[in-house]
Amino acid sequence: MADKPIRVLLVDDHQVVRRGLRTFLEVQDDIEVVGEASDGDEGVARAEELRPDVVLMDVKMPGTDGIEALKRLRELANPARVLIVTSFTEQRTVVPALRAGASGYVYKDIDPDALAGAIRSVHAGHVLLQPEVAGALLSQDDAPGGTGRGPSLTEREREVLGLIADGRSNREIARALVLSEKTVKTHVSNILMKLDLADRTQAALWAVRHGLTR
Repeated sequence: MADKPIRVLLVDDHQVVRRGLRTFLEVQDDIEVVGEASDGDEGVARAEELRPDVVLMDVKMPGTDGIEALKRLRELANPARVLIVTSFTEQRTVVPALRAGASGYVYKDIDPDALAGAIRSVHAGHVLLQPEVAGALLSQDDAPGGTGRGPSLTEREREVLGLIADGRSNREIARALVLSEKTVKTHVSNILMKLDLADRTQAALWAVRHGLTR
């Protein structure tokens, strides 16, 4: 039996953008567009109603914007992974979106096939950033007041963190590092505590920002 398609919700205030995304995504065998929304409020309501796997979300929208919608989805513990698809490239937009819980951030000029790949990637648990976005985050770390130094992690914790960013489960990390799953869980807990992070997605983003991914 074939795997179920990835269920996608489109949230963008421009109908022509939603139509274009739908037209392209509907020809993908493993992706199904289950709904649309024109602003953040409607996006949150539709995400709660439809429970999609992935939400494609614009940042700047009238009323409730994408970042506020992200925060509300997190508060509601909605399991959907959010991929930001936007034309805004400024660092002041990228960073808040990722801090609010986005699993990825790409620009609207992304190649269509690359967008489909991005959807599959975030659905699989990976953090997906276009090179320009990663550069914006790294420049923040280099700036005065940035978080480049960060707390001290052991070499093993850095290895575990890098594998988290690759989307690996605790079992897969244990196998890769020849550790018990219980030991990996301890490392993950220590990492989250040291970095003052809430979950694995935030840890993965921290790893991307600090060059711990392969």
